[in-house]
Amino acid sequence: MPYRRLPNTDKARIRAMETALSMGKIVPTYELAFSYLSLMSLQEVFPQLSGANMKLNRAKEEQFSNSKEYNEIYRKAKLYVSHFMQVMNFAIARGEIKPEARKFYGMKTDLKRMPLLIKEEHIFTWGRKLIDGDAERMRSGGSPIYNPSIALVRVHYERFEEAYMRRKELQKQTSVAGESMQSIRERADKIILQIWNEVEEKFSNIANDEKRRRKAAEYGVVYVYRPNERKKLQEMERSLEFQIAEGA
Repeated sequence: MPYRRLPNTDKARIRAMETALSMGKIVPTYELAFSYLSLMSLQEVFPQLSGANMKLNRAKEEQFSNSKEYNEIYRKAKLYVSHFMQVMNFAIARGEIKPEARKFYGMKTDLKRMPLLIKEEHIFTWGRKLIDGDAERMRSGGSPIYNPSIALVRVHYERFEEAYMRRKELQKQTSVAGESMQSIRERADKIILQIWNEVEEKFSNIANDEKRRRKAAEYGVVYVYRPNERKKLQEMERSLEFQIAEGA
């Protein structure tokens, strides 16, 4: 026996409401299978649901399209921060810069291992330390470091900083749109449930189950078979097709 399944996705909610709305346009109010009050609620909430859904999808798409660009900017910033540290340490190892220079960057003079650069926070921390520290080192009479220069590190660090803020802004927009959508979903679900209940009540006097479900489906009510029922139905259909073929 098929059972009724209420919408559980936004696409299904919109489809259910659109179907009910279309019936409200082509069927006279006095013949409609659900109440006039439900129709009024439907006409009020559907534009809100549709609009919120478009806004949420747009926010998700913008966030998704931004991710590829952001990841590349993040990768470059990480690369330049890491390479500057390596070049500085190579210069110290060659005796071109004294180990004490590491203090300008917030490092120990006897540094044995490179600082971690795994998370975004690490890039923010060490990128700023390198930029500010190298400026202080140069004011103290230090010689420039090249390949990469601190100027290039600054360019990629600031691009990363801007991209990170933009990313957070897009995430916030998606979150706000999602919260708004969730609030409207709850109202939409109540209206759909109310309409479907009224529709099924309207056609409850039809004795034939299949015909009753077919009439309700015209208003968007969805019925689905359970897996075992679907399998039995398919077997019956195959058996019937075989019998027809044998008779031929």
